[in-house]
Amino acid sequence: MSDEADRGVRTARQPSHHEVAAAVRATYAAFIGAGFVVASFASRIPQVRDRLHLSPSELGLVLLAAAVGSLTALPLGGAIIGRLGARRTVASMVLVAAFGVATIAVGYLVGVVPVLVGLFLLGFGNGAWDVAMNVHGADVERHLSRAIMPKFHAGFSVGTVAGALLGAAMVAVGLSVTVHLLVAAVLVAAVLPVWVQRFLPDRAPAAGHDGAATPSRRSPLARWREPRTLLVGLVVLAFAFAEGAGSDWINVSMIDGYGAPAAVGGLGFATFLAAMTAARWFGSQLLDRYGRVTVVRSLAVVAVLGVLVFVFGPTLPVAFVGVALWGAGTSLGFPVGMSAASDDPDAAAGRVSVVASIGYFAFLGGPPLVGFLGDHVTVLRALLAVAVLLAVAVTITPAMRPLPQDGVPGPADA
Repeated sequence: MSDEADRGVRTARQPSHHEVAAAVRATYAAFIGAGFVVASFASRIPQVRDRLHLSPSELGLVLLAAAVGSLTALPLGGAIIGRLGARRTVASMVLVAAFGVATIAVGYLVGVVPVLVGLFLLGFGNGAWDVAMNVHGADVERHLSRAIMPKFHAGFSVGTVAGALLGAAMVAVGLSVTVHLLVAAVLVAAVLPVWVQRFLPDRAPAAGHDGAATPSRRSPLARWREPRTLLVGLVVLAFAFAEGAGSDWINVSMIDGYGAPAAVGGLGFATFLAAMTAARWFGSQLLDRYGRVTVVRSLAVVAVLGVLVFVFGPTLPVAFVGVALWGAGTSLGFPVGMSAASDDPDAAAGRVSVVASIGYFAFLGGPPLVGFLGDHVTVLRALLAVAVLLAVAVTITPAMRPLPQDGVPGPADA
């Protein structure tokens, strides 16, 4: 059997309605599972820290191993998908991530080094998994002829909530980290590779008349030289920075800046996540009606307004309004960026890899930047950096306008 046949490359036959519906469910499973596996480990970080006797700075360096793993995998994601296809990439990277979680589950009883190895594997597997499921999600979106990527990303949020709640329950009943994480790893490794078999077959790349590589068949690494791809990546970076800063600093800034009790600070963080998840779920209808550029630009303005209300609000209730606007406004930048990077299905893997890599740099560099600024102007005021980056993103959102398909202009998208 040829490599293309083994990968299930799609030729002339188009998938049936039933196959597309099954692929939608499988894509939701991939996104939910990705959120679940990350949150499962995150829910046990305090116990891992205590066992290894790590200071806050030492813990930060240990956790950096997962970011290094992700940032290693993301630029390679296009090449991996080109070799394996989206379905096999997700299935194999699920196993890599699950093995990483299992390594942490046992290794933290031994020392720091096994935890570093496990975190790198978790980050690497999750990074390539992320690119592949976004590429496939965009393929499903094309077959549906309507926006659904934001709902897939809402599924990721649901997975994180499920993983966090399960972790809290495991802590409450006194279940050990080892048992909890081993069960989570086995569950993910057993279930998701089966579910992703329902993915749509991978698309066969188009060839030129002389058999030579067309622009769409260039090396995935060549996508780093495409101006539109880089601009889409910068838009995603701004929204990723806004999302990461909210996740990392809303709780702290409510407590330090508004004098809120710790429980209220946690409620502010929950409000941010809830607003973002809800906007992702319902945002697809806005995209179908008004187009990417208008919706993303408008939401960036909403997020800027939310940050300003949060930073300068006179009272805590007003700050909660700002948090809700911030979360809702931040919601669609990342998923729409994935769709924009996937407009040309033959180039989708490489472009999603580039855009995701640029976006994830914000998750890596954002927390230290806000922390550094916070040392000088307070954390609350430091969050104004979010508004500045989003204001810049407003000016370059036209890069997300859909590309023409097969010589036919893309949808109107002002």
